[in-house]
Amino acid sequence: MTSAVKGEPVKKTAGSSSDGIKKGKPEAKVPKDGHNHKEGDDHDEEEGHEHGGIFGKNTEMIFAAVCGAALGAGWGLTFVAGLPSWISLSLYIVAYFFGGFFTAREAVQTILKGGFEIDFLMLVAAIGAAILGSWAEGALLLFLFSLGHSLEHYAMAKARKSIAALTSLAPPTALVSREGKQEEISIEELILGDIIIIKPNSKIPADGVVVKGESSVNQAPITGESVPVDKSPVPDAAKDYSKEASIKPQYRVFAGTINGAAALEVKVIKEAKDSTISRLVKMVNEAEKHKSPTQLFTEKFEKFFVPAVLILVTALCFAYLVIDEPFSKSFYRAMSVLVAASPCALAISTPSAVLAGVARAARGGVLIKGGRPLEDLGSLNAIAFDKTGTLTEGKPQLTNAIPFDKITEEELLTVAVAVEKLSDHPLAEAIVNGAMEKLKKAHIPEAHHVKGITGRGVQAEVNGKKVLIGNKALFAKSIPDGILKQVEDLEKQGHTTMLVKREKDFIGLLSLMDVPRKEAKHVLAELSGLGIKKMIMLTGDNQQVADSVAKQIGITEAWGDLMPEDKVKAVQKLDRSEKMVAMIGDGVNDAPAMAKSTVGIAMGAAGSDVALETADIALMGDKLESLPFAIGLSRKAKGIIKQNLWISLGVVAALIPLTILGIASIGPAVIAHEGSTLLVVFNALRLLAYNNDQKNTAKAKSRKDA
Repeated sequence: MTSAVKGEPVKKTAGSSSDGIKKGKPEAKVPKDGHNHKEGDDHDEEEGHEHGGIFGKNTEMIFAAVCGAALGAGWGLTFVAGLPSWISLSLYIVAYFFGGFFTAREAVQTILKGGFEIDFLMLVAAIGAAILGSWAEGALLLFLFSLGHSLEHYAMAKARKSIAALTSLAPPTALVSREGKQEEISIEELILGDIIIIKPNSKIPADGVVVKGESSVNQAPITGESVPVDKSPVPDAAKDYSKEASIKPQYRVFAGTINGAAALEVKVIKEAKDSTISRLVKMVNEAEKHKSPTQLFTEKFEKFFVPAVLILVTALCFAYLVIDEPFSKSFYRAMSVLVAASPCALAISTPSAVLAGVARAARGGVLIKGGRPLEDLGSLNAIAFDKTGTLTEGKPQLTNAIPFDKITEEELLTVAVAVEKLSDHPLAEAIVNGAMEKLKKAHIPEAHHVKGITGRGVQAEVNGKKVLIGNKALFAKSIPDGILKQVEDLEKQGHTTMLVKREKDFIGLLSLMDVPRKEAKHVLAELSGLGIKKMIMLTGDNQQVADSVAKQIGITEAWGDLMPEDKVKAVQKLDRSEKMVAMIGDGVNDAPAMAKSTVGIAMGAAGSDVALETADIALMGDKLESLPFAIGLSRKAKGIIKQNLWISLGVVAALIPLTILGIASIGPAVIAHEGSTLLVVFNALRLLAYNNDQKNTAKAKSRKDA
């Protein structure tokens, strides 16, 4: 798992989304309505402009409806002959109260803190209309503005439900076994080391390791894996796994995942507040605070735009001194411009897209920490990959068993297994596992007098005959030319070779290799289809191994013989030439390179605390195929953000001259303004339904080819 090097904090370069968290700098708050409040405002995460009241969370929507009803009734009664005008006026005042209640409250709170916002502009425009006697138009403004706000909050809440739904994945209680007795308790009462009983087809309440039973677990809610993962008991149930940095996937389970058809007993290794699902929810919520480059641009724009609008409106109020018209007409025009120029759609356009994009990614098993990595990922055309564990399986596998002379493959493997199953060398397990898959139920003889030869191989006695298994160095110059050529040919292809010698004769050749992931070639093809022009593999293995793997999977470049510091230099070199580069890896030695990249991406972060903290983007499952999904989603999000900017700025740019020239009045300006606000929000919410079209296209093509 990707992590920071112990004792050495990972520092992000300028442009990292996680600067605020990693360097201890406070992040500016981004209220949930998307408005740009000044630091110190009381618009905390819980409030977020989603007002409560006597009717609960729907109070603002109900107030808007009452405002609309009063406005409609008042306007309708003006057509009834003989009715006194004060009746309609009274209804308009009621509309003003209910339509302007929350707008006025927000405006007053902001003014008391020395700031101005869109609510204030709308309130001033409504008061101005009332002064002019245009009560109906003022009430229409407040009705549409309050309705727009309430519908905006409703639409944004839909995006947040995708995040909030994560918290409900884990069941509220757990069946725990303590002192031989079973009892059902709240998950908050679970302590480390508790044994919990997981019934068939039920949700798992806590992170832990399996200590009894075998089953398949649906991990899609956490890691996005579509196929259930088989689980089996850990070798040592008494061991404390809560401090283990890495636990094999077949032993570990996560809160919120769904057990299969068999019962399991699980040892708790994380308290409820520290579970993977809790940390995921927390980080997705925090992602709202990390502003994207576009959002920072819009905030800077608003900072100068709003004062300019106020100056323009003030000047227009005195247009009657220059133009031959009454003050009332100049004032009405100024109020219309005030409505037209309000950048409400601009303020909400980027935060809504970021929130929807982050929520959709979380549902797909990808954690994107805010707007900056979301936009940056969609702008990439170069990605640097770690090799081991990212593009490859991360462990050697037996690739060839070549018998010599009259020896059969079964005899060669039988001898090799007999010796290697007693060895503690890292390659021995790979030989034994690979050989046993082929041997099935073959009888394995006992090996005696096993002795390791450091750096070269191992020797033993099998059926009374001396056996040596090792590399070229073990046999010095005694290797026949024909066999030596076979060895060298395999090594050029990136294989690690081992010769097997019995007594005086070489009986065979074994080769091992960290093989590419099955999905790697397809994923790289998808990335190429998404427009990623450079895909570079960085590895500490020799260049021959790097070239061999690159050839198999279709990577564009392979850079071998790299130490961790060399990977950092490689990423910096790519950053200079390509401007933006992502680094994806899963090892401790990848962390410094990830920190120097534009976007750091961690593979298989579900089981790693540090990986979740250090990466800008975390692929929760150990799934390389999540990368095209994340990039495709980011590109879609970036496109929607641009669309929203054009819509919001376009409407303002069109309405300002139209209202100045008197072509559009307050009514049409309000409709266009609030309509554009809702349009950008619902446009952003399309991200919640995003599917990887590139992946679907590739699948369809493969079916056609088949």
